[in-house]
Amino acid sequence: MDGKILARIGAIFFVTFAVTATAIELARKDEPSIYRSIAAPAEAAADPLKAELRRCQRLGEAGTSDSGCLQTWAENRDRFLAPSQPIQPQPAPQAPGPQGTPLNPPQQREPVVETPAPATDSHTNEAR
Repeated sequence: MDGKILARIGAIFFVTFAVTATAIELARKDEPSIYRSIAAPAEAAADPLKAELRRCQRLGEAGTSDSGCLQTWAENRDRFLAPSQPIQPQPAPQAPGPQGTPLNPPQQREPVVETPAPATDSHTNEAR
């Protein structure tokens, strides 16, 4: 085969590929985007704390010096981190036994004493 024929076959192949790719692209239907826009949700307007948090978020680094943002962040932290009522441990009630003694008296544990393994002489097991 000579170079001219090989060049013509390559050009025909390239043109055929370009026409096919164009036809496929034109036949595609536009699909709706699966990503939502970043618009503020409507519920943020109903909650003033959320609206203020969004405003502070838009301020970026300048929000660290804004007293309103500092107060809003403190209120938001308190809302999630501070318990509504202090938690106080309460002892578990014990039912009296047959003669007024508790059914489940506290059990005493014996101390765990580990006995050391006997020392072995490394030379006793060697073949002589």
